[in-house]
Amino acid sequence: MGRLLLLSNGHGEDLSGALLGRALQTEGHDVEALPLVGKGQPYRDAGIGLIGGTQEFSTGGLGYTSLRGRLTELVQGQVIYLLRRLIRLLRIAKRYDLVVVIGDVIPVMAAWLSRRPVATYLVAYSSHYEGRLRLPWPCSDCLRSPRFKAIFSRDQLSADDLSIQLQRHVNFLGNPFMDPVLSDAQRLPPAHRRLGLLPGSRRPELEQNLLLLLRVIDQLPEAWRDNGELQLELALVSSLQDVELSALVAQGQWHLEAGSDNKPSALRRGGCRIWIRRGNFGAVLHSSDLLLCMAGTAAEQAVGLARPVLQLVGQGPQFTEGFAEAQRRLLGPTVFCAPGEAGDPVTLARTAQMVLDLVERIHQDADLKSVCDREAVNRLGPAGGGGRMAASISRLLTLPR
Repeated sequence: MGRLLLLSNGHGEDLSGALLGRALQTEGHDVEALPLVGKGQPYRDAGIGLIGGTQEFSTGGLGYTSLRGRLTELVQGQVIYLLRRLIRLLRIAKRYDLVVVIGDVIPVMAAWLSRRPVATYLVAYSSHYEGRLRLPWPCSDCLRSPRFKAIFSRDQLSADDLSIQLQRHVNFLGNPFMDPVLSDAQRLPPAHRRLGLLPGSRRPELEQNLLLLLRVIDQLPEAWRDNGELQLELALVSSLQDVELSALVAQGQWHLEAGSDNKPSALRRGGCRIWIRRGNFGAVLHSSDLLLCMAGTAAEQAVGLARPVLQLVGQGPQFTEGFAEAQRRLLGPTVFCAPGEAGDPVTLARTAQMVLDLVERIHQDADLKSVCDREAVNRLGPAGGGGRMAASISRLLTLPR
């Protein structure tokens, strides 16, 4: 068995890397991780050792952010931090039999510079964006290098496209980040109609997003909100604790109701309750008819579960209008978005109306369900992607060098 180093550069990439890392550990490998940005919390949660100290930044990683986000990266010293991580990689690379990249051009370049054998999972790139993938320089040159022993794509269209462009075989084996939700059999109690709210996981953007989602809920008819016609579920990360949450939602005249042994805590305003589901993210995805979403990976997982997604564009730095538009191209026709400026009352009212329309359509339109089922397979693939990828990487270590 081999000693492997996981190299990733963002929250979603860390999540995929941690899931792939656990599958590689199951194969018997010694696995460590070097997240190039962020704290690498998914690795910690998976029990995978981290190289060196880590630091969290508000933008969550170098990449698809607003201009404000890019300026924030510079002010917070994120670029300098990245350079330090790259230097550390070059110093320790010889310890490892294989470097496993999860991400985009930055870890691809870093792995190439390490002069070690590499396997690459290009989770950040897809040909669905524009029909033909245009990899940034020098990503293509690195991927053609004999140092790169295997390349895995995030969908079949990208695998076919890159196989032609790179003139080498590119595999699509599924996506590790889909494995937890596709295999999660948890369900919430039955409801006539259910809307899941996904504000994202990165703070302080999470707080801004949650306030916007609550303003959309305020726009729903009282008959839907207050009498159980539409049950509301909020998938919330544990980092936003009750004291902070209570102070935050008070800005919109909501208050926090404590939970009990048989009932979760809730946000309440008048007769409307939004149930808070911490640690029950998969159950919210599985049990909701529609997901109102301001997140990246969460929206992909929802589409992979054949659930329609309604986007609500925020102020950023991550979930901006540009990010949301790119996400619709990536995930296809089962992702919807109301037109208008982020946070504008007219946009929020349009979004609320789309909630009503889509929830009704889901129950009445068999064609929409068929499209959701088809796009789930085409865009994200079947369960077990992490295990298949780990087995393929294991076979690389048995080949002569």
